[in-house]
Amino acid sequence: MKQHKPIMSGADIFFECLRLENVEYIFGYPGGSVLKLYEHLYDVDFLKHILVRHEQGAVHMAEGYAKASGKVGVVLVTSGPGATNTVTGIADAYMDSVPLVVFTGQVASHLIGKDAFQEADIVGITRPITKHNFLVRDVKDLASNIKKAFYIASSGKPGPVLVDLPKDIIAAKCEFEYPDTVELRGYKPTIFGHSSQIKKAAEKIHKAKRPLLYVGGGVIMSGATDELKLLAKENKLPVAMTLQGLGAYPGSDELSLGMIGMHGTYWANQAITNCDVLVSLGARFDDRVTGRIDKFSLKSYKIHIDIDPAAIDKNVLVDLPIVGDAKHILAELASELTEPPATDEWWEEINAWREECPMEYEKSDGLLRTEYIIERISEKTKGNAIIVSDVGQHQMWIAQHYKYENPRSNLTSGGLGTMGFSVPAAIGAYFARPDKPIISISGDGGFQMNMQELITAAANKLPIKFFIINNNFLGMVRQWQELFHAEKYSFTDLSQSNPDFVKVAEAFGCVGMSTSSVEEVDKLIDKAFAITDRPVVVEFKVVREDMVFPMVPAGASINDMIVKRLSPKLM
Repeated sequence: MKQHKPIMSGADIFFECLRLENVEYIFGYPGGSVLKLYEHLYDVDFLKHILVRHEQGAVHMAEGYAKASGKVGVVLVTSGPGATNTVTGIADAYMDSVPLVVFTGQVASHLIGKDAFQEADIVGITRPITKHNFLVRDVKDLASNIKKAFYIASSGKPGPVLVDLPKDIIAAKCEFEYPDTVELRGYKPTIFGHSSQIKKAAEKIHKAKRPLLYVGGGVIMSGATDELKLLAKENKLPVAMTLQGLGAYPGSDELSLGMIGMHGTYWANQAITNCDVLVSLGARFDDRVTGRIDKFSLKSYKIHIDIDPAAIDKNVLVDLPIVGDAKHILAELASELTEPPATDEWWEEINAWREECPMEYEKSDGLLRTEYIIERISEKTKGNAIIVSDVGQHQMWIAQHYKYENPRSNLTSGGLGTMGFSVPAAIGAYFARPDKPIISISGDGGFQMNMQELITAAANKLPIKFFIINNNFLGMVRQWQELFHAEKYSFTDLSQSNPDFVKVAEAFGCVGMSTSSVEEVDKLIDKAFAITDRPVVVEFKVVREDMVFPMVPAGASINDMIVKRLSPKLM
């Protein structure tokens, strides 16, 4: 006897699919084309909807949730401006390989292409910045498209997927069937690396005199941090990390060289320049790491391990590619390396570079500096916190001075460099990891780009600590203006236009505090952590014209670093 499948509306199918995908949270904002979904959402009890105050904030929240948890972040917005407001967040997720499924409402099918009210071709707009996207034309395809969306977003190299939902499809009815598996022609992510290539890599590392592990965010995404530790520890291999790779290996460990690249440590950049075997793990040879390609790591035999075959030879030609999941490949590589390479002399070189140019800053004048604040936060949290940084100078100071001990504890906008990321992303991170202290750190410029989401944090009584590093400048832009643009500080001085951040915090339902004193830093951090029933905003008024060093100028080689300001200047 044939078993009858249930007849369900598109809205019911939508929520049943989310239930089967074990979705816990959805970040969204209602509007005309998705009202039927919000009508059904009223009675849904298996997930929690987080009402944002701007759709860009919704996507960044979903990113924070995904980065902190490893799960897929989910967004629901309406058509037209609701959909287009998600574009920056989607682009950010695409650049940083964050698994998202973004559901956008759309006008009724018969109105598509007619310039209807609140119509936008969001599928066309987002095609270059999504891993894939769908326009659902038939309610019978809704369930299968949602299944595909979650599979594509989370498999292989993760990324955002958009599903566009016309208003009439949400209301239409059909038999419901959710597929158990997904088969997509031409999409078969490689998980296991080629065994002979792994053996060759092990031989090269064993014979190396100056090996270096160059670790990117892919190691964290694949859950390969334990395998990385085993490989590094058993073979005494130095570990340099990209901005997104921080946390893949404990920052306090003696094998850690810290961050590599434009604002990386002097010794990490010297190591990558002088190594003889460079092993890239889940990194993409970004321009902020390589500097001038024709001068990059010329002495090294390059091994590139990545799940994305398109990343191989994209920026830097490599000698030995291994396509596959880092977790499996690192485990095999460690088992193949039965004898460690001789690295004692190499470590002597690296430690000499550490002594030659340590990570120091001015401490004798009693002025409040960002580096000191970050060091105090690092010492107080011992790496047992999730740090959500915005974009700019403070982002680089955090990367240099915070000791990340655990994966998924460093949340930041890397590839796109999106100011305004931190405030909403910290909210998403809280919903992923309410057991961890969540600390959002923003500059005064970036904080104002999405500070409306403080209302979301306050409405949900989230005990997030929002720290503002206020130098009354767009600091990183000002730094470039001083160094490379004739000291013409064009439209970067915010001193006459910044709001009173304590009053802003209080107006949004948060606790507000402020200081410019070195002596009060510990007291305000401790006071912020003692408040657990609402968000806290702490403004740190720091030195206005400090700059981030070391720094590799644009167009220079990675070892051609500016390590200090030649003529000190304070305002």
